[in-house]
Amino acid sequence: MTLRDILHHPDPRLRKRAQPVTRFDDTLSVLIDDMFETMYAAPGIGLAATQIDVHQRLFVLDVSAEKNAPLHLVNPSIIKTEGRFESEEGCLSVPGILETVCRAEKIEVRAYDRKNTKFELDAEGLLAVCIQHEIDHLNGKLFVDYLSGLKRNRIRRKLEKERRQLL
Repeated sequence: MTLRDILHHPDPRLRKRAQPVTRFDDTLSVLIDDMFETMYAAPGIGLAATQIDVHQRLFVLDVSAEKNAPLHLVNPSIIKTEGRFESEEGCLSVPGILETVCRAEKIEVRAYDRKNTKFELDAEGLLAVCIQHEIDHLNGKLFVDYLSGLKRNRIRRKLEKERRQLL
């Protein structure tokens, strides 16, 4: 397995819409395994392929406290939403920033696994938030897009300043 580099906002590659996965082969399995390793090492609870500059509709997550419930979704789509829920979100591509975002409280999602087996999943709470967050990445959207323009600009400037200081 290989650790992958995670793109950081405002990198324009994060805005690229991911394409459906069409090949379910060993290359896909290696990518999924690399994504899990990268996510756990970061550390994070979710990682979309877009965040590592692979523009395929795929993400991994593990919202368990013990980090022992890995889940991957290939070509995911939300087929039902219910309720509204506000929670604090962060993102590996927007490091050090936590903001409150409103999302659906419960969702039903349809996806495929690495062997091209279709499944449906009912999710609520943190799992539902994480799935919605990662699907947003696949659509070229970041959680900061839910914030006011003033907050988005403040976050972008802060991250750009931090990046300049590292160079």
